[in-house]
Amino acid sequence: MARFTFLAFILFFSCMKPNKVNIPTPEEFSPKDREALPDAELKDRILGAIVGSAIGDAMGASTEMWHRNDIQSKFGYITELTEIKRAKSPEGIWNHNMSPGSTTDDTRWKYLVAQYIQQNKGALSDEAFASFIATYYQQLVDEVSDEASKKSTVLLDERMEKVNWIKEWARVALKYGESPADFFAAHHSFYGGEMSCAGMLYSPVFGLIARNADQAYLMAFEHSLFDIGYARDISALVSVMTFNALYEDSMDSLFFRTSFVDPHHYTDSRLVGRLSVSMLEEARSIVQNTGNILTDEKKMNTPNGYPGNGTEWYRQVEIYKKLDTKQQQIAFHAGEIWQILVAGLEFGQGDFERTIQFIINYGRDNDTVAAVAGMILGAHLGYEQLPGKIKEEVMKVSRETMGLDLEMIADQLFDACN
Repeated sequence: MARFTFLAFILFFSCMKPNKVNIPTPEEFSPKDREALPDAELKDRILGAIVGSAIGDAMGASTEMWHRNDIQSKFGYITELTEIKRAKSPEGIWNHNMSPGSTTDDTRWKYLVAQYIQQNKGALSDEAFASFIATYYQQLVDEVSDEASKKSTVLLDERMEKVNWIKEWARVALKYGESPADFFAAHHSFYGGEMSCAGMLYSPVFGLIARNADQAYLMAFEHSLFDIGYARDISALVSVMTFNALYEDSMDSLFFRTSFVDPHHYTDSRLVGRLSVSMLEEARSIVQNTGNILTDEKKMNTPNGYPGNGTEWYRQVEIYKKLDTKQQQIAFHAGEIWQILVAGLEFGQGDFERTIQFIINYGRDNDTVAAVAGMILGAHLGYEQLPGKIKEEVMKVSRETMGLDLEMIADQLFDACN
């Protein structure tokens, strides 16, 4: 009997279904809308971002793509605006030999995207942006073939310069929305199929009009339709960094809050993870782990105009050498631009002039990196805290020589925030 009872007991419990154990998955972190800045402060910071970007562009325009040794040989250590003695080019200056304060395509893109945002307020999308670029290209092509161009080779040359600047982008934009095969063929031949820093030229602008960090990321990501690979993640992070710069007090919190934003789950990528954040941390580490290690046996002369001493210059050169090991095949590779940008921001720790000078005197695609850094720090500091003489000169030259009213651009973006 006891044996029967025991077997019945075992049978009873073996037939019972165990209760399922369910440990809930935490909800994803979602950045909340920031409390709006007072209008006067927001307007000052947006203007600071636009002018700060133009300053970075202008300071690098004379030495774009140079090696730092050539920069030192010609200019010493650049701390101010310099004359631009170079030939015109579609992506560079549009006239030969421009005055100090003149800018390149890095500032033109801010202007162009501000016009797009103004025209499509409330209806921003990848399709709308592609259509905007295609329409602008068609406008320029029509001007090339009009009667005025036929009668003036000078005017024709001027207009062709503009066509040559935008046609690489139009090649992709014209195929956007068509068959996937046609679009991918155009997309993957953009600037030779290299992972160029396309979106970074304008993506920070979206950070100025976003309500929260996720929106800053998603708007920039959607509009970075020319980017290939993780360059698109970088472009979106630059937008987040610009947004965060409006609110954060330190570079540490700026970097931390920026790398936290990942709505497309790049961090979950198998075997690779999130390359953009790995590169960010690597660039910061290069600066943080390069100390002032100069000894008496390693006395080092500083370049003309350098604001520090030999020990400080030695450390800066060591950082430059480590960045050299990360160089890509082309200087405007998104990954290279990103790491120089992060290193510059880490080095400068919120000091506008120290950061921009570090970037400009490193060389490579220095005007592009400095333009992005200038926008981030300009958003952080505001126009009033930018260096006075330089900002006034860049504002004047932009308006009178370049035909670009930086204050108008800032006003348009401020209007888009409301």
